[in-house]
Amino acid sequence: MTTFDRPFGRCFEDFEVGDVYRHWPGKTITEADDHLFCMQTMNHHPLHTNAWFAEHETVHGRNVVVGNLVYSLALGMSVPDVSGSAIANLEVESLVHRHPTFHGDTIYAETKVLEKVASRSKSDRGVVTVETKAFNQRGEEVCSFRRKVLVWTREALPSRRRPYPDDVWN
Repeated sequence: MTTFDRPFGRCFEDFEVGDVYRHWPGKTITEADDHLFCMQTMNHHPLHTNAWFAEHETVHGRNVVVGNLVYSLALGMSVPDVSGSAIANLEVESLVHRHPTFHGDTIYAETKVLEKVASRSKSDRGVVTVETKAFNQRGEEVCSFRRKVLVWTREALPSRRRPYPDDVWN
């Protein structure tokens, strides 16, 4: 019998400058997703939550998904491939929204490794700089962001533990 642990994040040695991670799956953003996110984050702008206002008072003529939801989805999509084993997200260097996202659009994301620097003060970690781009189903880039992630080296990476014994199938 073989037991498989799903990879979740990477250690410092796994990152190579220039590598691209295509995150899967995508996510279709519903009106309910957008409204819930807006209400939870106290963003009550009618552009996002009022269909009449959006139709009659905005340049797009329909509701636009709040940008922070699009960013949050793309960031979340990247976690299993990039930061799932990270010590910390250190910085978001930039965040750009290039095209609007509408209810019913499906978001996909990819991340490219831009730089990696071993820590000078602690040999068990390093900083990786990545850029993530989010695209809709029409292939339009809707947002991009760069961030710095503090990650463990392979030797220092904590083992994955569970609150039950390893021999549950014996």
